[in-house]
Amino acid sequence: MTDDIAAPSPASDTRAAADGYLGDPAVRAEWDSRYADRQQLWSGAPNGALVAEAAGLTPGRVLDVGCGEGADALWLARGGWDVTALEVSNVALERAAGHARDAALTVRWVHAELAQAALAPGSFDLVSAQYPALLRSPDAASERALLAAVAPGGVLLLVHHAGMHAEPVRESGFDPADYVWPSMVAALLDDDWEVQVDEQRPRVAPDGGAGAHHTDDVVLRARRLR
Repeated sequence: MTDDIAAPSPASDTRAAADGYLGDPAVRAEWDSRYADRQQLWSGAPNGALVAEAAGLTPGRVLDVGCGEGADALWLARGGWDVTALEVSNVALERAAGHARDAALTVRWVHAELAQAALAPGSFDLVSAQYPALLRSPDAASERALLAAVAPGGVLLLVHHAGMHAEPVRESGFDPADYVWPSMVAALLDDDWEVQVDEQRPRVAPDGGAGAHHTDDVVLRARRLR
């Protein structure tokens, strides 16, 4: 989702807001501010790892975690997937929904943090999280929410920028230790899962947009067996 993840805000009320948002209001405000600062934050093209890894999958139900301005969600919808797209920023969701209307594509939009979204367990044939900004918690809520959303026989695809987990704390307050990285999700996989890809590879970088300078991806793809 991003190359420069915001520093976490103190925990606060996660009850549904008047517009239905489920999550920390400070997280929503931070991302709304980031999107509002630019007319377009991302490139508008689907992520290369998603295109490569989803190419051989039979379209079904898909969850796009941290959908941003909707490029991945629209690409999946065009490919015949039944798309649910989740995002904390209302500014981003409004842009994404506008792009979907312009393209005459149907996407189900969810305004929530992943761990607060109360998605039905085992609902998706593909859960795609491309560069997600998922905050860690003592109970590994975000990691477990990713796994729980995958249906038996379905696939989890988690992609992140290589090396970010080992970066030092920045002056902006970004601390890699505050965020979920693919290795943390991989560590939770048990005998109910088959790891199909767990590697670092050159990134298919978009033209323009935030994060375009990153050159390598870490790709975790796992199939839920039961």
